Amino acid sequence: MTSEVRRNLIITAAASLIVLMIFAAVHFINKATDTSKEHIKVGFVYDSDESTPYTANFIKAQKAMERELGSKVTVAVKTNIHQTDGIDTAIEELIGEGCDIIFTTSYNYGEIAKRYASEHPDIQFCEATCDNADTDPVLDNYHTFMGEIYQGRYISGAVAGLKLKELIDSGVITPEQAKIGYIAAYETPEVISGYTAFLLGVRSEVPSAYMEVVYTNTWTDYAAEKKLARQLIADDCVILSQHSDTNGPAVACEEAYGTKPVYHVGYNQSMIDVAPTASLISSRINWTPYIISACRAVLADKPIEKYVDGNVYGHDMGAGFDLGWVEMLELNRLAAAEGSAEKVAELEEKFKDGWNEVFKGSYTGRAYNDPSRTYDLSDGYIENERSSAPTFSYILDDVIKIVSFE
Repeated sequence: MTSEVRRNLIITAAASLIVLMIFAAVHFINKATDTSKEHIKVGFVYDSDESTPYTANFIKAQKAMERELGSKVTVAVKTNIHQTDGIDTAIEELIGEGCDIIFTTSYNYGEIAKRYASEHPDIQFCEATCDNADTDPVLDNYHTFMGEIYQGRYISGAVAGLKLKELIDSGVITPEQAKIGYIAAYETPEVISGYTAFLLGVRSEVPSAYMEVVYTNTWTDYAAEKKLARQLIADDCVILSQHSDTNGPAVACEEAYGTKPVYHVGYNQSMIDVAPTASLISSRINWTPYIISACRAVLADKPIEKYVDGNVYGHDMGAGFDLGWVEMLELNRLAAAEGSAEKVAELEEKFKDGWNEVFKGSYTGRAYNDPSRTYDLSDGYIENERSSAPTFSYILDDVIKIVSFE
């Protein structure tokens, strides 16, 4: 072996040793700084259980997350938690059980959940439907999220409008009788935005349509929702929809169908099973994309807003049809008007392409909490422009009437 060959072998061996040392050093550093987790515990707080469409919709996302992440997660669930009285106990129990991330799922949980987030910075808190993540104090471990449901409400309204048009064209009702009813939980921007988008969807097909809204002043009360639905039907509403948590209104429409034509548009889950004759369609927020990605973020020890695919507003996130955060559910082809499926597909594509002109037209709205403050919709109102929670909170003159019953 010549001296030159020997020198080359030594150089090669030295270089290989240096590479191995560098690799070992990098591996050691990565192991030392790796804060990802093999397993996390995930907590959920629900105001009801699977018996109500609202909570069932969240549980569907919870189950999807469990299937997706498998052995990487353990789940702890608190159901039927009152919106004020029981939330403290539920959250304290989840903290005591070692949860790494806690999802709270009712607007009224927001302030209390945020207080616990401030006391437990090592736990991530994710509050659905609330609007307080970016108000003082802003916390790195407190987040809000919601789908842009006005999109689904508008499409549901268009399906209802096609049905109204069918009834008018066949002589069952006149254009002046195109009255719809809406069972609403509370007078809040979220609820007002939803029923306004629904009505504007209806009026895109039947410009003479108008709406009566009645408030239950509770999220979940089957008997009250069904009773108010019956009263709206007795008041000659032809189609009913709702922003309330049970299927009581759908059942009321189905029971009334034999004596007069009345149809229903649902929310959160399909209601065709309880109203096979009267139910037209439902829309829902799909909570699955956020919940799965937020859990993945905690497993990877990454910021949730940088890990989840959606529109980011500080510590708040939302999205619509474009990212699968909003969905239309089964269309009842036996009850819906001809052309409904095509209309749904057309409008879904418009929303996916960025269309946002739902709240636009020759309307004047009055602020629900200050009627002297008005808003002209001629130039439009951009919903979810700066937050995931809806902000449109104006009652439209002449076409929306707030009613109450004895």
